[in-house]
Amino acid sequence: MTDRNGRGVAAAAILGGLLAVGLGLLGYQLADGLLRFKAAERVVTVKGLAEREVAADTAVWPIRFSAADDDLQALYATLETQAGSVTRFLQDAGFTPDDISLSAPAIVDRRAQGYGNPSAQDLRYAGNATVTVYTRDVDRVRDATRRLTDLGKQGIALVGQDYGVRTEYLYTALNDLKPAMIEEATRNAREVAARFAEDSDSRLGKIRTASQGLFSIQDRDSNTPQIKKIRVVSTVEYYLVD
Repeated sequence: MTDRNGRGVAAAAILGGLLAVGLGLLGYQLADGLLRFKAAERVVTVKGLAEREVAADTAVWPIRFSAADDDLQALYATLETQAGSVTRFLQDAGFTPDDISLSAPAIVDRRAQGYGNPSAQDLRYAGNATVTVYTRDVDRVRDATRRLTDLGKQGIALVGQDYGVRTEYLYTALNDLKPAMIEEATRNAREVAARFAEDSDSRLGKIRTASQGLFSIQDRDSNTPQIKKIRVVSTVEYYLVD
């Protein structure tokens, strides 16, 4: 009975030892795998920038003028005459008929307004019209705008460069620049990541993720709207390797 109990205790001890060794090995393997997993997940996220300055290739130039009269038909006639004068001014400046378009006049009856004092209005009707130039000859637009005073000397009341009649300068060839700019932004990101890896005593691994930001086109500054600044930022995530 004693021998049988002794053998049972010994077997249990051996089984317990084997279980302990097995659990120890399993724990080591799990820990080693976790370390390898964490090492593989060591990453650095960087942003790469690419910028270009380009000249606008298209101009949209609205010229708005206004007049007032007590006689509605006379007002329409005045606006029509002024539109002809503006069109001739533009043609003399070198623009073609295809470059020029005329909007329908907008007329307001001041005495029919629901605010103010209708009797205080000297002239009952006020109206305006817009002649718009759409052209790729940006330099011609800039030159012609300097001579707008010629229209003022003819008695044409020009509306200032407010929100509705601001000259727009556009750049329409972005697709031609995209491949080179994306390549530059990615290369810039890799240079930044490589410096980070060197500073952290690591080596740069493969790309884990990459995303391209939106291209933006803005005026270089408020005084030179015909010069555009194009910008794109790429975000790249690299693995770090010891």
